[in-house]
Amino acid sequence: MEQIKLIVTDMDGTFLNSSHEMSPEFSDVYQELKKRNIVFVPASGRQMPGITHYFGEIESEIGFIAENGGYIIYKDQELFADTLEYQYIVEIIKAVREIPGAKAVLSAKKMAYYETEDQQFVDFFSKYYTENMKKDDLTEKIDDTAFKIAVYHPEGSEKYLYPALKRFEEFGLEVVVSGEYWLDVMNKDINKGNALKILQKSLGISPENTMAFGDYMNDIEMLKNARYSYAMKNAHPNVKEVANFEACTNDSFGVLKTIKDYLNLN
Repeated sequence: MEQIKLIVTDMDGTFLNSSHEMSPEFSDVYQELKKRNIVFVPASGRQMPGITHYFGEIESEIGFIAENGGYIIYKDQELFADTLEYQYIVEIIKAVREIPGAKAVLSAKKMAYYETEDQQFVDFFSKYYTENMKKDDLTEKIDDTAFKIAVYHPEGSEKYLYPALKRFEEFGLEVVVSGEYWLDVMNKDINKGNALKILQKSLGISPENTMAFGDYMNDIEMLKNARYSYAMKNAHPNVKEVANFEACTNDSFGVLKTIKDYLNLN
């Protein structure tokens, strides 16, 4: 195995267990990574505060890929921030309103915005979008930098959202199933893979020295940019096809187990 210099991992369904908890062993493992100058980077479809709050004590020491690649920070320095144009936001929100049961979250730099009255849904999505605000109408312009629109459907994103929203790919947008119930619409070429490339270039680290973990379709490009790419045992079949290796399930904290194996800590 080549020397690993960068470890990048998806959060939900990968690094975190089903209760959205990280392994109690992470702190000790991270200290070992730090000793060996291995950069650790969580990469998620979540907004930035929804990721950083897990890493409070070390936030300024590591990198973060948020918004499925739309926002990148390394050691408190912003490396990249995308902007979704207002005209697209209006059209996407209108389209989401036409899908029975679908709900939209407009994810931006300062805040995530929603218009639904469904408090149960608000409580649910607040786990991922911790900084959020209700708006009467999401098609009204906001004083913020929008990254993407995250769309939720309680019966499944692949079946109920993607067929209705994939037409936005014709406008040069990225429409990606990011979880069992979630789909994200953002600018073309915004994905975790291109975000990883930006980070690798900035740090002078090659894919051959990169380890990556993921479980869903929005992780595919990221896994393709890492020689040591791991699909979780619980991953979508499409992700397993792309990855070079497999890790134990997220509920077994497979990411930490794989890292510990590499570091000879088991």
